Amino acid sequence: MIQDITPHKLRNEYDPGKGPVPGSKIFVFRENKEGRGDREVLVKLDKEKMTLDYPKFSDISLTETYKKLTDAELVYLFSVDDDNFFLVDPVKEDVSSKDESIEEALGRELADQYSFVSFRELRSAYYSPKEYIYAAFTAYQLAEWYQVTRFCGKCGAANVNDSKERARTCPRCGNKIYPRINPAVIIGITDKETDSIILTKYRVGYGHNALVAGFTEIGETLEETVAREVMEEVGLTVSNIRYYKSQPWGIASDILVGFYCDVTGDKEIRMDEGELKYAEWVKREDIVLQPLEYSLTNEMMKLFKEKGYDGTI
Repeated sequence: MIQDITPHKLRNEYDPGKGPVPGSKIFVFRENKEGRGDREVLVKLDKEKMTLDYPKFSDISLTETYKKLTDAELVYLFSVDDDNFFLVDPVKEDVSSKDESIEEALGRELADQYSFVSFRELRSAYYSPKEYIYAAFTAYQLAEWYQVTRFCGKCGAANVNDSKERARTCPRCGNKIYPRINPAVIIGITDKETDSIILTKYRVGYGHNALVAGFTEIGETLEETVAREVMEEVGLTVSNIRYYKSQPWGIASDILVGFYCDVTGDKEIRMDEGELKYAEWVKREDIVLQPLEYSLTNEMMKLFKEKGYDGTI
């Protein structure tokens, strides 16, 4: 999965006192110019060698845009091994012109080495090092959080970064906001008698095979989410709900929690056509996996394809 980067290690401890050094990696995000929902990130992408890299602080610090930031703020995000990763503050927008954001100005000034690439492209093939891909997913989540928490939701004052923990604090009313993490379930619905699993395809968005999935609602356990989502999306009842594994999915601010469960009673699928365009029972030998092994969904489909129903998955 995307987070499987051993022997490398992501360290996400908050350290507001950590500053960049020349070799520090800098994340620069901007909204997708094609109008799609995913953001673009400034990278050096080699499609022949299938490698990527991010701007270094030594690159950013030489730009005219950076020099105009008299109190320039680069937010420390995390480290991967000896690489420290920082985020260009997405709040400061008036350093170049009214028509050009900080991110666009930096992209223009660094265009001889780096270019903006959408996350759709980063997810389309295996680029290395893998730990840099995982870093991008995690940085995406934090960049989104910093952007949408600029102001206090209670009193409207400008928030400040907390000095002790990863949080935004309102200096007026004291309201504190932590990074948002959305719990969601991935569900492998199995039929022991036919050694089959339900595969789906979403009505819009991702075009490859998937499993039934959905977000946990207020006042609901994860197991209750499983039962409700199965009923809503394919009209079935299930039992023997059992936890498999979890996965952080930063580009949607999710924590995905995988479960397998057994169909009970009627096995006829009644698909939610507003959510899905395909939902069918598929025998293990007929399962077509996703093109990349990044997702929890694909790992769960792959495990069933290789092992089938044995009562433990």
